[in-house]
Amino acid sequence: MPARSIITARQERLGAELRKLRERAGLTGREAARAMGFAETRISAVESARAGVSAERVRYLAGQYACDDDAFVDALAAMAAESGRGWWDEYRGLVPAGYLELAELEDHAVHLRTFQSVSVPGLLQTEAQVRALFGTAVPKLPDEELDLRVQFRLRRQEFLTGERPTRYDVVIHEAALRIRAADGKVAREQLLHLLDRSELPQVTLRVVPFDADGFAGLCYPMLYADGPVPQLDTVLMDTPHGGAFVDAEAQLSRYRGLLDKVERAALGVVESRELIHRLAHDM
Repeated sequence: MPARSIITARQERLGAELRKLRERAGLTGREAARAMGFAETRISAVESARAGVSAERVRYLAGQYACDDDAFVDALAAMAAESGRGWWDEYRGLVPAGYLELAELEDHAVHLRTFQSVSVPGLLQTEAQVRALFGTAVPKLPDEELDLRVQFRLRRQEFLTGERPTRYDVVIHEAALRIRAADGKVAREQLLHLLDRSELPQVTLRVVPFDADGFAGLCYPMLYADGPVPQLDTVLMDTPHGGAFVDAEAQLSRYRGLLDKVERAALGVVESRELIHRLAHDM
């Protein structure tokens, strides 16, 4: 396969997982290449995602690496067979690359869990809320760029009601419900929109109230995306410089634990809806 001109986060993940399997098997790149019958540079290119690899070769490599986890191997082979393109590629070069990686992550997840402490999750924002948030960017975005970012975020939201809607468990801190991106009208519409989206069968929405006990130190905004097998789970952390992907097993376990604590601190579904309704009424 020719060298790739564009490498996606998902392709990088496949290469990284193949490298982990090789290293756990105690094989060098040269030894793995010899088993496959091609140059050592080819193994390096596959593991760095500079070159693709077929599903058949992924299975052969897994066998050489003594990986007997059939579900994991099947998932890796499926990743290798993907075209690497999605609707988000229409926006490549038009919006930040991190936006494309987020859309790709959401599209391939089998279950999403998120916690937001100071803002409503992008998948649940109204157009007015999205526009107001991007309108506060520093430096100010040109009108055309702002419109593209709004359009992209709204396009992401379509997967919630698409042909294969993904289970989406959301926990929002009460602060995020009270912080206004614009005026009271936009804020109220956003709260009512949350109530509407929470009625979707695949969406669970809960709120951590200000008076929740034992919540200090748990305010890490994050998205946890379940892959088809646990080894392919991914966490996306919000940082001042953009999103950061985490996939180390120890870190995944830590963030699952944090989300579990957040969910224990949250109100139930009915109580959360009642709180949102009261806040909307008071706007």
